[in-house]
Amino acid sequence: MLQKFNHLMDYIETHLTEEISGKTISKIAGISDYHFKRMFSYMAGISLNAYIKNRRLSVANVELINGAKVTDVAYKYGYQSIDGFSRAFREWSGFLPSEVMKNNIQKSFPKFTFIIDIRGGISMEFKIEKKEKFNIVGVSKRVPIQFEGENNAIVELAQSITEQQRKEMHQLADLYPHQVLNVSYEFDDGYLEEKGFLTHMIGFATTKENPFDDLEQISIDESLWAIFPNEGPFPATLQETFAKTYSEWLPSADYEIADLPGISFTNHTGDSENVYSEIWMPVKEKNN
Repeated sequence: MLQKFNHLMDYIETHLTEEISGKTISKIAGISDYHFKRMFSYMAGISLNAYIKNRRLSVANVELINGAKVTDVAYKYGYQSIDGFSRAFREWSGFLPSEVMKNNIQKSFPKFTFIIDIRGGISMEFKIEKKEKFNIVGVSKRVPIQFEGENNAIVELAQSITEQQRKEMHQLADLYPHQVLNVSYEFDDGYLEEKGFLTHMIGFATTKENPFDDLEQISIDESLWAIFPNEGPFPATLQETFAKTYSEWLPSADYEIADLPGISFTNHTGDSENVYSEIWMPVKEKNN
């Protein structure tokens, strides 16, 4: 995984003046554009979009000092106007391009290289479990991709569920955990957009087929799942576990993400300081 990350960093470095598509990111990284950008953010502490922007402005800084024209540099790195470039450059460096050229000011943002950093000594509890094909029946909605905090669109989806729909879902639920699942799939992979959309379903796992007109169904193929149980303050513990699965476990694991929906559930008992949750990550063995 780290080798693929560094290969992508090399690719970005040699294509800073070009559009870098989500399809290209997926091909080089070996995982979806969405999952790669999520892993990158957790591991690097900065979004992929911001990283590429900073690298472009850093290289542009050097070219300005070496005598390149502001107009040429602006269009070279994808800006549609000198004003747009100057504004972005000042936000990044604190100086206008003209000030950099006049006073020979340089701010750098180095290319990233990923290495394994063993630290902390804290083990991470997980299990690999094979699940047969099953269905999830519930309600869904396109919602903004949001890695942290409460997603208001998902809250609205949950609040929209009628009592009749709840009864119907409970009638069908015959698989663990016999309670509400949060399921995410169909991620947008537009050009390096930080806030595309995904489809989020709230529903129950079942072996049955959905007979109800007011519910939807998705089928989950047989797969291996990496299951990460966690317990503690909600939602902080759940979000921290998500971060660790991407930034610590996945890069060094013998598995990679499979192209299936991601699933989680939370057992709300009324005590927000000691909440049990599970994250289910669909995985497959790496082809080394």
